[in-house]
Amino acid sequence: MTTVTRFAPSPTGTLHIGGVRTALFNYVYAKQNKGKFLIRIEDTDAERSSREHEENILKGLADIGINPDEPPVRQSERSDLYKLAAEKIIESGNAYWCDCSKETLDEMRAEQEAAGKKPMYDGRSRNLGLKRSNATVLRLKTPKDGELVFHDLVRGEVIFQNSELDDLILLRSDGSPTYHLCNVVDDFSQGITSVVRGEDHLSNTPRQIHIQQALGYPPLEYAHLPMVLGPDKKRLSKRNAVTSLQDYFDEGYLESSMINMLARLGWSKGEKEIFYLDDLIMDFRMQEVQKAGAIFDQAKLDWINNHHLAALPFEDFKNRLIPFLAKNEIDYSKNNNHNNIIEALRSSKPTLQGVSDDLVPYFSKVGPYNEKAADKFLKGSKPVLEYIRRKLNGLEVWDEGSIDAALKEAQTALSLPTPKLNQPIRIAMTGSTHSPSLGLTLSLFNLDEVNSRIDAALDYLSKAN
Repeated sequence: MTTVTRFAPSPTGTLHIGGVRTALFNYVYAKQNKGKFLIRIEDTDAERSSREHEENILKGLADIGINPDEPPVRQSERSDLYKLAAEKIIESGNAYWCDCSKETLDEMRAEQEAAGKKPMYDGRSRNLGLKRSNATVLRLKTPKDGELVFHDLVRGEVIFQNSELDDLILLRSDGSPTYHLCNVVDDFSQGITSVVRGEDHLSNTPRQIHIQQALGYPPLEYAHLPMVLGPDKKRLSKRNAVTSLQDYFDEGYLESSMINMLARLGWSKGEKEIFYLDDLIMDFRMQEVQKAGAIFDQAKLDWINNHHLAALPFEDFKNRLIPFLAKNEIDYSKNNNHNNIIEALRSSKPTLQGVSDDLVPYFSKVGPYNEKAADKFLKGSKPVLEYIRRKLNGLEVWDEGSIDAALKEAQTALSLPTPKLNQPIRIAMTGSTHSPSLGLTLSLFNLDEVNSRIDAALDYLSKAN
Protein backbone atom coordinates (compact mmCIF):
# COMPACT_ATOMS: atom_id res chain seq x y z
CA MET A 1 0.00 0.00 0.00
CA THR A 2 1.33 3.44 -0.96
CA THR A 3 1.95 5.75 2.00
CA VAL A 4 -0.03 8.98 1.66
CA THR A 5 0.31 11.82 4.17
CA ARG A 6 -1.31 15.23 4.30
CA PHE A 7 -0.92 18.69 5.77
CA ALA A 8 -4.28 20.30 6.49
CA PRO A 9 -3.90 23.96 7.49
CA SER A 10 -6.70 26.42 8.14
CA PRO A 11 -6.09 29.64 6.14
CA THR A 12 -6.98 31.90 9.05
CA GLY A 13 -3.47 33.31 9.43
CA THR A 14 0.03 33.19 7.99
CA LEU A 15 2.10 30.02 7.95
CA HIS A 16 3.59 29.57 11.41
CA ILE A 17 6.51 27.58 12.75
CA GLY A 18 4.48 24.74 14.29
CA GLY A 19 2.59 24.22 11.04
CA VAL A 20 5.78 24.15 8.97
CA ARG A 21 7.26 21.50 11.27
CA THR A 22 4.11 19.36 10.85
CA ALA A 23 4.20 19.77 7.06
CA LEU A 24 7.91 18.93 6.98
CA PHE A 25 7.52 15.71 8.96
CA ASN A 26 4.57 14.66 6.77
CA TYR A 27 6.57 15.38 3.61
CA VAL A 28 9.68 13.57 4.76
CA TYR A 29 7.74 10.53 6.01
CA ALA A 30 5.93 10.21 2.65
CA LYS A 31 9.14 10.54 0.63
CA GLN A 32 10.97 8.03 2.81
CA ASN A 33 8.27 5.51 2.03
CA LYS A 34 8.17 6.45 -1.67
CA GLY A 35 4.65 7.73 -1.13
CA LYS A 36 2.69 10.93 -1.71
CA PHE A 37 2.35 14.14 0.24
CA LEU A 38 -0.91 16.10 -0.12
CA ILE A 39 -2.24 19.44 1.08
CA ARG A 40 -5.83 20.07 2.13
CA ILE A 41 -7.03 23.59 2.90
CA GLU A 42 -9.54 23.42 5.76
CA ASP A 43 -11.40 26.63 4.98
CA THR A 44 -14.90 25.91 6.28
CA ASP A 45 -14.58 28.85 8.70
CA ALA A 46 -15.68 31.32 6.02
CA GLU A 47 -15.47 34.40 8.26
CA ARG A 48 -11.81 33.90 9.23
CA SER A 49 -10.43 32.10 6.17
CA SER A 50 -8.93 34.00 3.25
CA ARG A 51 -7.28 33.21 -0.07
CA GLU A 52 -4.47 35.58 0.93
CA HIS A 53 -3.58 33.36 3.88
CA GLU A 54 -3.95 30.27 1.73
CA GLU A 55 -1.46 31.70 -0.77
CA ASN A 56 0.92 32.59 2.07
CA ILE A 57 0.82 29.00 3.34
CA LEU A 58 1.38 27.40 -0.06
CA LYS A 59 4.15 29.84 -0.99
CA GLY A 60 5.93 29.36 2.34
CA LEU A 61 5.95 25.59 1.91
CA ALA A 62 7.09 25.87 -1.71
CA ASP A 63 9.91 28.21 -0.65
CA ILE A 64 11.40 25.50 1.54
CA GLY A 65 10.90 22.79 -1.09
CA ILE A 66 7.70 21.21 0.26
CA ASN A 67 5.31 20.80 -2.66
CA PRO A 68 2.27 18.51 -2.79
CA ASP A 69 2.17 15.65 -5.25
CA GLU A 70 -1.36 16.60 -6.27
CA PRO A 71 -3.12 20.00 -6.46
CA PRO A 72 -4.38 21.13 -3.03
CA VAL A 73 -8.08 20.65 -2.29
CA ARG A 74 -10.38 22.95 -0.33
CA GLN A 75 -12.98 21.74 2.14
CA SER A 76 -15.28 24.58 1.09
CA GLU A 77 -15.63 22.91 -2.32
CA ARG A 78 -16.42 19.42 -1.01
CA SER A 79 -19.71 19.85 0.88
CA ASP A 80 -21.51 17.20 -1.20
CA LEU A 81 -19.07 14.55 0.03
CA TYR A 82 -19.81 15.40 3.66
CA LYS A 83 -23.56 15.31 3.15
CA LEU A 84 -23.35 11.88 1.52
CA ALA A 85 -21.25 10.58 4.39
CA ALA A 86 -23.71 11.94 6.95
CA GLU A 87 -26.59 10.20 5.16
CA LYS A 88 -24.62 6.95 5.19
CA ILE A 89 -24.15 7.18 8.96
CA ILE A 90 -27.85 7.94 9.45
CA GLU A 91 -28.84 4.92 7.35
CA SER A 92 -26.47 2.70 9.31
CA GLY A 93 -28.21 3.61 12.57
CA ASN A 94 -25.01 5.06 14.04
CA ALA A 95 -26.36 8.58 14.47
CA TYR A 96 -29.45 10.33 15.86
CA TRP A 97 -31.13 13.73 15.86
CA CYS A 98 -30.93 15.90 18.96
CA ASP A 99 -33.01 19.03 19.70
CA CYS A 100 -31.36 20.14 22.95
CA SER A 101 -31.19 23.91 23.14
CA LYS A 102 -28.10 25.84 24.17
CA GLU A 103 -29.78 26.69 27.46
CA THR A 104 -30.52 23.01 28.12
CA LEU A 105 -26.93 22.03 27.38
CA ASP A 106 -25.52 24.82 29.57
CA GLU A 107 -27.74 23.75 32.46
CA MET A 108 -26.74 20.10 32.01
CA ARG A 109 -23.02 20.91 32.08
CA ALA A 110 -23.40 23.19 35.10
CA GLU A 111 -25.09 20.37 37.01
CA GLN A 112 -22.31 17.95 36.03
CA GLU A 113 -19.61 20.36 37.16
CA ALA A 114 -21.42 20.97 40.45
CA ALA A 115 -21.48 17.20 41.01
CA GLY A 116 -17.74 16.97 40.26
CA LYS A 117 -18.28 15.20 36.95
CA LYS A 118 -16.72 15.82 33.56
CA PRO A 119 -19.03 18.16 31.57
CA MET A 120 -20.19 16.27 28.47
CA TYR A 121 -23.36 15.57 26.55
CA ASP A 122 -25.33 12.87 28.39
CA GLY A 123 -27.10 11.36 25.38
CA ARG A 124 -30.58 12.37 26.52
CA SER A 125 -31.92 12.48 22.94
CA ARG A 126 -30.28 9.21 21.92
CA ASN A 127 -33.37 7.01 22.10
CA LEU A 128 -36.11 9.56 21.43
CA GLY A 129 -36.34 8.86 17.69
CA LEU A 130 -36.46 12.56 16.79
CA LYS A 131 -36.77 13.62 13.17
CA ARG A 132 -34.58 15.98 11.19
CA SER A 133 -35.60 19.65 11.46
CA ASN A 134 -34.08 23.10 11.45
CA ALA A 135 -33.87 22.82 15.25
CA THR A 136 -31.98 19.52 15.42
CA VAL A 137 -28.34 18.52 15.13
CA LEU A 138 -27.04 15.12 14.09
CA ARG A 139 -25.01 13.30 16.75
CA LEU A 140 -22.84 10.19 16.45
CA LYS A 141 -23.75 7.20 18.60
CA THR A 142 -20.45 6.75 20.37
CA PRO A 143 -20.00 3.31 22.01
CA LYS A 144 -20.78 3.64 25.73
CA ASP A 145 -18.57 0.84 27.00
CA GLY A 146 -15.11 -0.57 26.35
CA GLU A 147 -12.06 1.26 25.20
CA LEU A 148 -10.58 2.51 21.98
CA VAL A 149 -6.96 1.52 21.38
CA PHE A 150 -4.63 2.62 18.60
CA HIS A 151 -0.89 2.57 17.98
CA ASP A 152 0.89 5.89 17.66
CA LEU A 153 4.29 5.96 15.91
CA VAL A 154 5.53 8.51 18.46
CA ARG A 155 3.64 7.54 21.63
CA GLY A 156 3.18 3.82 21.28
CA GLU A 157 -0.13 2.32 22.43
CA VAL A 158 -2.77 4.95 23.24
CA ILE A 159 -5.98 4.03 25.08
CA PHE A 160 -9.19 6.04 25.48
CA GLN A 161 -12.18 4.91 27.53
CA ASN A 162 -15.36 5.20 25.45
CA SER A 163 -17.26 6.30 28.55
CA GLU A 164 -15.15 9.49 28.51
CA LEU A 165 -16.31 10.38 24.99
CA ASP A 166 -19.72 11.92 24.40
CA ASP A 167 -21.88 11.85 21.29
CA LEU A 168 -20.29 14.52 19.16
CA ILE A 169 -22.18 16.58 16.61
CA LEU A 170 -21.75 15.62 12.93
CA LEU A 171 -24.17 18.11 11.35
CA ARG A 172 -25.23 21.45 12.78
CA SER A 173 -28.86 22.54 12.77
CA ASP A 174 -28.30 24.41 9.49
CA GLY A 175 -27.06 21.18 7.90
CA SER A 176 -23.39 22.20 7.77
CA PRO A 177 -20.84 19.49 8.66
CA THR A 178 -18.53 19.80 11.66
CA TYR A 179 -14.74 19.57 11.68
CA HIS A 180 -14.53 15.92 12.71
CA LEU A 181 -16.83 14.64 9.97
CA CYS A 182 -15.08 16.71 7.28
CA ASN A 183 -11.68 15.54 8.48
CA VAL A 184 -12.57 11.85 8.35
CA VAL A 185 -14.31 12.05 4.97
CA ASP A 186 -11.45 14.03 3.45
CA ASP A 187 -8.81 11.60 4.68
CA PHE A 188 -10.72 8.70 3.16
CA SER A 189 -11.51 10.41 -0.15
CA GLN A 190 -7.88 11.53 -0.56
CA GLY A 191 -6.55 8.06 0.20
CA ILE A 192 -4.65 9.18 3.28
CA THR A 193 -2.91 6.31 5.07
CA SER A 194 -0.88 8.17 7.71
CA VAL A 195 -1.99 11.11 9.85
CA VAL A 196 0.97 13.06 11.24
CA ARG A 197 -0.06 16.07 13.34
CA GLY A 198 0.52 17.90 16.62
CA GLU A 199 -0.29 16.34 19.95
CA ASP A 200 -3.01 18.97 20.46
CA HIS A 201 -5.06 16.78 18.08
CA LEU A 202 -4.53 13.61 20.11
CA SER A 203 -7.92 13.89 21.84
CA ASN A 204 -9.58 14.22 18.42
CA THR A 205 -8.27 10.88 17.26
CA PRO A 206 -10.69 8.53 19.13
CA ARG A 207 -13.65 10.62 17.98
CA GLN A 208 -12.49 10.44 14.38
CA ILE A 209 -11.81 6.72 14.61
CA HIS A 210 -15.40 6.20 15.79
CA ILE A 211 -16.63 8.13 12.73
CA GLN A 212 -14.37 6.01 10.50
CA GLN A 213 -15.86 2.86 12.00
CA ALA A 214 -19.41 4.15 11.55
CA LEU A 215 -18.65 4.75 7.87
CA GLY A 216 -16.81 1.47 7.37
CA TYR A 217 -13.55 3.19 6.49
CA PRO A 218 -10.20 1.40 6.94
CA PRO A 219 -8.05 2.35 9.95
CA LEU A 220 -5.23 4.87 9.58
CA GLU A 221 -1.70 5.13 10.93
CA TYR A 222 -1.10 7.95 13.44
CA ALA A 223 1.81 9.99 14.76
CA HIS A 224 1.24 12.87 17.17
CA LEU A 225 4.18 15.25 17.34
CA PRO A 226 5.32 17.12 20.48
CA MET A 227 4.28 20.74 20.72
CA VAL A 228 6.71 23.49 19.73
CA LEU A 229 7.44 25.50 22.88
CA GLY A 230 8.95 28.90 23.53
CA PRO A 231 11.85 29.51 25.94
CA ASP A 232 9.30 29.73 28.78
CA LYS A 233 8.28 26.13 27.95
CA LYS A 234 4.81 27.27 26.98
CA ARG A 235 3.28 26.86 23.56
CA LEU A 236 5.20 29.00 21.07
CA SER A 237 3.47 32.33 20.63
CA LYS A 238 4.18 35.81 19.31
CA ARG A 239 4.92 36.88 22.88
CA ASN A 240 8.19 34.95 23.05
CA ALA A 241 9.27 34.36 19.45
CA VAL A 242 8.55 35.16 15.84
CA THR A 243 6.02 32.55 14.73
CA SER A 244 5.52 33.38 11.04
CA LEU A 245 7.81 31.62 8.57
CA GLN A 246 7.86 34.64 6.25
CA ASP A 247 9.11 36.85 9.08
CA TYR A 248 12.19 34.63 9.37
CA PHE A 249 12.81 34.86 5.63
CA ASP A 250 12.47 38.65 5.89
CA GLU A 251 15.22 38.65 8.51
CA GLY A 252 17.54 36.71 6.24
CA TYR A 253 17.30 33.16 7.51
CA LEU A 254 17.76 30.63 4.71
CA GLU A 255 15.06 28.17 3.74
CA SER A 256 17.46 25.29 4.35
CA SER A 257 18.20 26.65 7.82
CA MET A 258 14.53 26.68 8.73
CA ILE A 259 14.18 23.07 7.55
CA ASN A 260 17.23 22.14 9.61
CA MET A 261 15.93 23.90 12.73
CA LEU A 262 12.41 22.55 12.50
CA ALA A 263 13.59 19.00 11.91
CA ARG A 264 15.54 19.20 15.17
CA LEU A 265 12.41 20.19 17.11
CA GLY A 266 11.66 16.86 18.71
CA TRP A 267 14.13 14.70 16.77
CA SER A 268 17.89 14.22 16.75
CA LYS A 269 20.47 12.11 14.97
CA GLY A 270 23.39 11.44 17.27
CA GLU A 271 25.98 14.21 17.10
CA LYS A 272 24.90 15.37 13.65
CA GLU A 273 23.52 18.90 13.72
CA ILE A 274 23.44 20.18 10.14
CA PHE A 275 20.79 18.73 7.80
CA TYR A 276 19.37 19.53 4.42
CA LEU A 277 16.08 18.18 3.11
CA ASP A 278 17.71 15.26 1.28
CA ASP A 279 19.57 14.33 4.48
CA LEU A 280 16.28 14.20 6.38
CA ILE A 281 14.66 11.94 3.84
CA MET A 282 17.58 9.58 4.34
CA ASP A 283 18.08 9.85 8.13
CA PHE A 284 14.76 10.80 9.75
CA ARG A 285 12.78 8.20 11.72
CA MET A 286 9.30 8.98 13.00
CA GLN A 287 9.71 6.45 15.80
CA GLU A 288 12.68 8.47 17.12
CA VAL A 289 10.63 11.63 17.66
CA GLN A 290 10.49 12.54 21.35
CA LYS A 291 7.24 12.76 23.30
CA ALA A 292 8.15 15.84 25.34
CA GLY A 293 7.62 19.35 24.02
CA ALA A 294 10.36 20.75 21.78
CA ILE A 295 11.79 24.17 22.67
CA PHE A 296 12.40 26.62 19.83
CA ASP A 297 15.83 28.06 20.61
CA GLN A 298 16.63 31.30 18.76
CA ALA A 299 20.34 30.99 19.53
CA LYS A 300 20.36 27.52 17.97
CA LEU A 301 18.65 28.84 14.85
CA ASP A 302 21.30 31.56 14.56
CA TRP A 303 24.05 28.95 14.86
CA ILE A 304 22.41 26.77 12.20
CA ASN A 305 21.92 29.72 9.84
CA ASN A 306 25.56 30.71 10.23
CA HIS A 307 26.55 27.24 9.04
CA HIS A 308 24.17 27.29 6.09
CA LEU A 309 25.30 30.76 5.04
CA ALA A 310 28.95 29.73 5.28
CA ALA A 311 28.27 26.73 3.04
CA LEU A 312 27.00 28.91 0.18
CA PRO A 313 29.44 29.63 -2.66
CA PHE A 314 30.34 33.33 -2.62
CA GLU A 315 28.25 34.27 -5.66
CA ASP A 316 25.20 32.49 -4.21
CA PHE A 317 25.75 34.27 -0.89
CA LYS A 318 26.05 37.63 -2.65
CA ASN A 319 22.90 37.05 -4.70
CA ARG A 320 20.97 36.16 -1.56
CA LEU A 321 22.36 39.28 0.14
CA ILE A 322 21.54 41.79 -2.63
CA PRO A 323 17.84 42.29 -1.68
CA PHE A 324 18.91 43.09 1.88
CA LEU A 325 21.52 45.55 0.62
CA ALA A 326 18.81 47.24 -1.43
CA LYS A 327 16.61 47.44 1.66
CA ASN A 328 19.46 49.33 3.39
CA GLU A 329 19.89 51.54 0.30
CA ILE A 330 23.40 50.21 -0.30
CA ASP A 331 24.59 50.62 -3.90
CA TYR A 332 27.46 48.15 -3.73
CA SER A 333 28.23 48.42 -7.45
CA LYS A 334 29.81 51.87 -7.01
CA ASN A 335 32.62 50.38 -4.93
CA ASN A 336 35.17 48.43 -6.96
CA ASN A 337 36.19 46.60 -3.79
CA HIS A 338 32.67 45.43 -2.93
CA ASN A 339 33.36 41.69 -3.29
CA ASN A 340 36.24 41.86 -0.79
CA ILE A 341 34.12 43.88 1.62
CA ILE A 342 31.19 41.45 1.42
CA GLU A 343 33.50 38.45 1.81
CA ALA A 344 35.12 40.01 4.88
CA LEU A 345 31.74 40.66 6.55
CA ARG A 346 29.80 37.57 5.42
CA SER A 347 30.04 35.87 8.81
CA SER A 348 29.70 39.00 10.95
CA LYS A 349 26.08 38.21 11.83
CA PRO A 350 23.93 35.06 11.68
CA THR A 351 21.39 36.54 9.23
CA LEU A 352 21.53 38.24 5.84
CA GLN A 353 19.80 41.29 7.31
CA GLY A 354 22.41 41.46 10.07
CA VAL A 355 25.26 41.21 7.58
CA SER A 356 23.66 43.92 5.44
CA ASP A 357 23.36 46.19 8.48
CA ASP A 358 27.04 45.66 9.27
CA LEU A 359 27.97 46.56 5.68
CA VAL A 360 26.33 49.99 5.76
CA PRO A 361 29.40 51.94 7.01
CA TYR A 362 31.60 50.36 4.32
CA PHE A 363 29.45 51.82 1.54
CA SER A 364 28.40 55.15 3.04
CA LYS A 365 29.71 57.76 5.43
CA VAL A 366 29.71 56.82 9.09
CA GLY A 367 26.55 58.02 10.80
CA PRO A 368 26.37 58.92 14.47
CA TYR A 369 28.97 57.02 16.47
CA ASN A 370 27.72 54.44 18.91
CA GLU A 371 27.38 56.65 21.98
CA LYS A 372 28.47 54.07 24.52
CA ALA A 373 31.50 53.06 22.42
CA ALA A 374 32.49 56.68 21.77
CA ASP A 375 32.32 57.56 25.48
CA LYS A 376 34.44 54.54 26.41
CA PHE A 377 37.06 54.48 23.65
CA LEU A 378 36.93 57.48 21.34
CA LYS A 379 37.00 60.37 23.79
CA GLY A 380 40.57 61.17 24.80
CA SER A 381 42.00 59.27 21.81
CA LYS A 382 43.10 62.29 19.75
CA PRO A 383 46.88 61.53 20.13
CA VAL A 384 46.31 57.90 19.13
CA LEU A 385 44.32 58.81 16.01
CA GLU A 386 46.85 61.44 14.93
CA TYR A 387 49.75 59.04 15.43
CA ILE A 388 48.04 56.22 13.52
CA ARG A 389 47.15 58.55 10.66
CA ARG A 390 50.82 59.53 10.25
CA LYS A 391 51.88 55.89 10.51
CA LEU A 392 49.40 54.69 7.89
CA ASN A 393 50.24 57.52 5.49
CA GLY A 394 53.87 56.42 5.57
CA LEU A 395 53.11 52.93 4.23
CA GLU A 396 54.48 52.06 0.81
CA VAL A 397 52.13 49.07 0.36
CA TRP A 398 48.45 49.28 1.32
CA ASP A 399 47.35 45.77 2.29
CA GLU A 400 46.27 43.89 5.40
CA GLY A 401 49.75 42.60 6.22
CA SER A 402 51.44 45.99 5.99
CA ILE A 403 48.67 47.63 8.02
CA ASP A 404 48.88 44.94 10.73
CA ALA A 405 52.63 45.50 11.00
CA ALA A 406 52.14 49.27 11.32
CA LEU A 407 49.51 48.80 14.03
CA LYS A 408 51.82 46.51 15.98
CA GLU A 409 54.65 49.04 15.79
CA ALA A 410 52.29 51.79 16.91
CA GLN A 411 51.08 49.78 19.88
CA THR A 412 54.67 49.20 21.01
CA ALA A 413 55.64 52.84 20.53
CA LEU A 414 52.61 54.15 22.42
CA SER A 415 52.68 51.41 25.10
CA LEU A 416 48.93 50.90 24.82
CA PRO A 417 46.77 47.82 25.46
CA THR A 418 45.12 46.54 22.31
CA PRO A 419 41.62 47.98 22.98
CA LYS A 420 43.01 51.48 23.63
CA LEU A 421 44.73 51.44 20.23
CA ASN A 422 42.31 49.46 18.09
CA GLN A 423 38.90 50.56 19.26
CA PRO A 424 39.23 54.32 18.57
CA ILE A 425 40.34 53.51 15.02
CA ARG A 426 37.57 50.96 14.57
CA ILE A 427 34.95 53.47 15.76
CA ALA A 428 36.35 56.08 13.37
CA MET A 429 36.05 53.61 10.48
CA THR A 430 32.68 52.00 11.19
CA GLY A 431 30.96 53.94 13.97
CA SER A 432 31.10 51.04 16.43
CA THR A 433 33.52 48.62 18.08
CA HIS A 434 32.39 45.69 15.92
CA SER A 435 34.24 44.81 12.73
CA PRO A 436 36.61 42.16 11.35
CA SER A 437 40.27 42.33 12.44
CA LEU A 438 41.44 45.94 12.36
CA GLY A 439 44.08 45.37 9.67
CA LEU A 440 41.48 43.81 7.41
CA THR A 441 38.93 46.52 8.23
CA LEU A 442 41.35 49.31 7.27
CA SER A 443 42.43 47.49 4.11
CA LEU A 444 38.83 47.45 2.88
CA PHE A 445 39.02 51.26 2.50
CA ASN A 446 41.52 53.18 0.40
CA LEU A 447 43.93 55.49 2.21
CA ASP A 448 42.03 58.64 1.24
CA GLU A 449 38.88 57.27 2.84
CA VAL A 450 40.78 56.22 5.97
CA ASN A 451 42.18 59.76 6.28
CA SER A 452 38.72 61.25 5.77
CA ARG A 453 37.19 59.08 8.50
CA ILE A 454 39.98 59.77 10.97
CA ASP A 455 39.59 63.49 10.26
CA ALA A 456 35.85 63.19 10.94
CA ALA A 457 36.56 61.47 14.27
CA LEU A 458 39.06 64.20 15.22
CA ASP A 459 36.48 66.84 14.31
CA TYR A 460 33.94 65.04 16.52
CA LEU A 461 36.43 65.08 19.42
CA SER A 462 37.18 68.77 19.00
CA LYS A 463 33.48 69.62 19.13
CA ALA A 464 32.93 67.34 22.12
CA ASN A 465 35.54 69.16 24.23
